Amino acid sequence: MNQKEILCHVDHTLLAQTATWEEIRQICDDGIRYQTASVCIPPSYVKQAKEYVRDNVAVCTVIGFPNGYMTTAAKEFETKDALKNGADEIDMVINIGWVKDGKFDAVEQEIRTLKTACGDKILKVIIETCLLTDEEKIKLCHAVTNAGADYIKTSTGFSTAGATFEDIKLFSEHIGKNVKMKAAGGISSMEDAEKFLSLGADRLGTSRIVKIVKKEETGSGY
Repeated sequence: MNQKEILCHVDHTLLAQTATWEEIRQICDDGIRYQTASVCIPPSYVKQAKEYVRDNVAVCTVIGFPNGYMTTAAKEFETKDALKNGADEIDMVINIGWVKDGKFDAVEQEIRTLKTACGDKILKVIIETCLLTDEEKIKLCHAVTNAGADYIKTSTGFSTAGATFEDIKLFSEHIGKNVKMKAAGGISSMEDAEKFLSLGADRLGTSRIVKIVKKEETGSGY
């Protein structure tokens, strides 16, 4: 798999609390230059970024991020606001406390509510695998499938660990045919990226892959 084939699966990501417009603009420029699947940025920059990139790269943003314990109404408002501002894709964080309480019906209904808000726009569901048991992950595969979401996503990158090969393997065995997989968090090499894709992941949430390519081209990253 060559670099171009990998890059087209990358959600080129910058979600740091300190992210400035200049840094977001660089992410957008790189997303366009390297033809990544999207740029994934904070909601407050979506309108500005969409006006900047137009239709040259998809703009993705995050909802209920990173902890997921906001009310469904708050997440729904965030989603509608992001879409109004021009977001093409939404990555939502589930309520992990509800999972621990065994409230999988509530989790499923929340995902369904946000998918209704998204309409034909892509909805990815972050389940934060590092905080879950395998049994909980399997039940969430079913919830994401039943709710009609487009992707199940491993991680925010803000918790105790990121994506693992084992979790992508587990997802692949339990999601429905309508659901794709996104690995995110800690993907730091082309070898890892290629392995995740070979296991069936369709998207990779990372900033490092583009940095690796740029470093190879110029001799320095940023």
